[in-house]
Amino acid sequence: MLKNYKFAFFGTPEFAAIILEKLITAGWIPAVVICNPDKPVGRKKIITSPPVKQLIANNKWQIEILQPDKLQATSYKLQVFRLDFAIVAAYGKIISKNILNLFSKGVIGVHPSLLPKYRGPSPIQASILNGDAETGVSLFLMDDKIDNGPILANGEWRMENGETYQSLLKKSAEKGAELLIETLPEWLNVKIKPISQDEDKASYTKKFITEDGFVDLKIDDSVIIERKIRALNPEPGVYAYMDLSGKKKRVKLLDAVLKDGHLLITKIQPEGQKPRNVKIIK
Repeated sequence: MLKNYKFAFFGTPEFAAIILEKLITAGWIPAVVICNPDKPVGRKKIITSPPVKQLIANNKWQIEILQPDKLQATSYKLQVFRLDFAIVAAYGKIISKNILNLFSKGVIGVHPSLLPKYRGPSPIQASILNGDAETGVSLFLMDDKIDNGPILANGEWRMENGETYQSLLKKSAEKGAELLIETLPEWLNVKIKPISQDEDKASYTKKFITEDGFVDLKIDDSVIIERKIRALNPEPGVYAYMDLSGKKKRVKLLDAVLKDGHLLITKIQPEGQKPRNVKIIK
């Protein structure tokens, strides 16, 4: 039976947790899950488990959880499991060639773009920022280069108006999981011929930092500002400097819409204050 194959799941954030939950529900239960270590979160720096660990903590499936600081440290443990293949979805660390070689049938990567477009860490944000009409998700066989291996399957759909990072992340994860569940049996039965990516069409994304979220409400184009608000919230966030009560303050821009060619900012959070609803027209 196909589901008797033993596999590992590498993944850390919400995107990975959505995929893992759908796999488990469909009967594809990994022998081991590898995710990043717990880390301090929020102003109070409370030690918090990543979403994937939260999903299966105290689980009834007896899935072992590994959270190495350095992935190489798990090499021996992974060998002991005698795993057939692995699935990787937003793990957050580079997986070396010698780890990839531990899996006799290979390692499937799940990437929220139509590869080779938008390789790298932020394809969802890039798709929104560039105003793409279509987006998608790809399954590919991983090698030691970034999002580079041959394609097993992909799914494409039209972007909805007002799509945000959070809404597109959830949609991409759900469609990625559905594609995995559909593709795994054919791949394991050697009914799929992987297709090499076209390097001439490759593009790359970067990890966004705080400075990328700055906008100048007087100078910057309204369309670009609105896209940034949809793409870069909640992290790293979008901010501007605004005059509030006679003082210039740094303000997070949390929500906005384009209306009749104008930008309508509907939710902000001044520094040191709670979020509040507003109506600011640019």
